[in-house]
Amino acid sequence: MEKLVTYYNHSKAELSKVIFPIKEQIRNAFISVFVVVTVVSLFLALIDVIMSYSLSSLI
Repeated sequence: MEKLVTYYNHSKAELSKVIFPIKEQIRNAFISVFVVVTVVSLFLALIDVIMSYSLSSLI
């Protein structure tokens, strides 16, 4: 039982050291991820269209 209490106390102490992000940081991270994913997906779609067109014209 003593080990369990010690584990709980250590866990509580470590959790108090954690710095949780604020709303603005979460929003900025979301916008950054959204922009990067959108740019990469548009780039891949463009490459797909180019390769599809070149393959269909080749055949």
